[in-house]
Amino acid sequence: MATQSEGTGRAALAVYAGSFDPITNGHVDIIERSLQVFDTVIVAVAFNPHKDTAMFPAEERVAMIDETFRHCGGRVRAESFSGLLINYVQRVGASVIIRGLRAVADFEYEFQMTMMNRHLASTIETIFMMAGEAHFYTSSRLVKEVATLGGDIEGLVPEPVLGRLRQKTQR
Repeated sequence: MATQSEGTGRAALAVYAGSFDPITNGHVDIIERSLQVFDTVIVAVAFNPHKDTAMFPAEERVAMIDETFRHCGGRVRAESFSGLLINYVQRVGASVIIRGLRAVADFEYEFQMTMMNRHLASTIETIFMMAGEAHFYTSSRLVKEVATLGGDIEGLVPEPVLGRLRQKTQR
């Protein structure tokens, strides 16, 4: 179980993992709400060095997340990792994984992942957080598609992402 920090009433450390290609305002919402429960949230940017087809390299995704949460005084930090999430979580000393859910369709996949993680490391807990109603339809894939087709993505991604995404998708 997550250890509690002295005097804050919050658990010490959680990991929120995903591809974050790019991070969206839906992700930001989950992270900001997670800070009400955890002292520190590590945003773990997953990549596969052998078959990563991401629009942004892992280092740039980490940089965009760091810029987005600079105002949080170090309570949010971004790191990239490859391999099993459960191994990464153990390596950084966390005991909680945060998973975001948008719709019922997300739940089945996330539930399977959670059960496999529990099989691999029964001491690691997973907490599901529902996306806020303003962001439940937003996904990185959809944002990239809209941007690539010249659509308006303002309000869907944080400011540090907006310019980079527009630059990448200019025709």
